[in-house]
Amino acid sequence: MEILNVIVAAIAGFALGAVWYMALAEPWMDAANIKRGPDGKPEGGQDPKLFAMTFVLQLVVAGMMRHVFELAGIDTVGKGIVAGVGIGLFFISPWIGINNLYGGRPAKLTFIDGGYATLACGVMGLVLTLF
Repeated sequence: MEILNVIVAAIAGFALGAVWYMALAEPWMDAANIKRGPDGKPEGGQDPKLFAMTFVLQLVVAGMMRHVFELAGIDTVGKGIVAGVGIGLFFISPWIGINNLYGGRPAKLTFIDGGYATLACGVMGLVLTLF
């Protein structure tokens, strides 16, 4: 049954990403310096493989979070949310920030991507502790 938790958590994180990046598409594309076509969308469109690989990576994150939660005894919704937000805010977001610093990318990009990582891990933590 644990695999179902991981899959649902990955779906939740992926869905949140869709909403987050649709809402912040313009500032994210500006901060990430995404080249756009005349229609304002990214040049060349987006390959479906990008979304498939994103989901696979969401599974990796959710699976590791489940493992860590099991080892740490995180077994309530409150603990799951707090631990998930902590993972996003204090592990993933700083790493995004480091990558963006060395890449010469704007802090705005770090805040957008780090904000998503924080919220998505919080949602994953919630889902992983619901079942």
